[in-house]
Amino acid sequence: MQLTAADPPLNCQLCKRLVDYRVDNQAAYPNYFNAPAPSFGDANARLLIVGLAPGVHGANRTGRPFTGDYAGDLLYSTMAKFGFSNDKFNADPNDGLKLKSAMVTNAVRCVPPQNKPTGPEIRTCRPFLVSQIDALKKLKAILCLGRIAHDSTLVALGVKAKEAPFGHGAAHRIKDRGLTLFDSYHCSRYNTNTRRLTTEMFEDVFAAARAEIDKG
Repeated sequence: MQLTAADPPLNCQLCKRLVDYRVDNQAAYPNYFNAPAPSFGDANARLLIVGLAPGVHGANRTGRPFTGDYAGDLLYSTMAKFGFSNDKFNADPNDGLKLKSAMVTNAVRCVPPQNKPTGPEIRTCRPFLVSQIDALKKLKAILCLGRIAHDSTLVALGVKAKEAPFGHGAAHRIKDRGLTLFDSYHCSRYNTNTRRLTTEMFEDVFAAARAEIDKG
């Protein structure tokens, strides 16, 4: 694993509640990654996928976004279907998975209690999202998974909420950045079990993002 300038340090101390929770997890699960999860993917990405935060037994365990819990199963299989990976995902950071023209990150890099970061924590972590967006010089599309990711990304881009309201399947052209923002409900087990998000709905969003990226 190689950190970049867009990633927080592994011993990041910016959010006391998250640091305290990290310490608790280090004691409870000493073999877990237990650190801010770095972004994962292609440095020449044209698509950036922004999630909420690591799960305790997902990215907090494995050190790779969306790896180790159900959300990753749906996300990475869909990415493979639309040509954004080499289809080697096996829920293990050593599975050989490589992303193609895509990167995956989170609005909050440390695992929060009950999977619920606070407003101040989201704001404190936002500079890393800003840095990640700015570092991707070929970026053409951002796909936000859920409202929190959407809202934080809007602030990172300097876009007012009323100009780009969240909605599953919504697409917002950010003209001054030369990219399009796409929205999806989060691919969590809860959302898929309740049918708020179906595989077909998720694939429709990826199809739109793929078409936008392939234009021209």
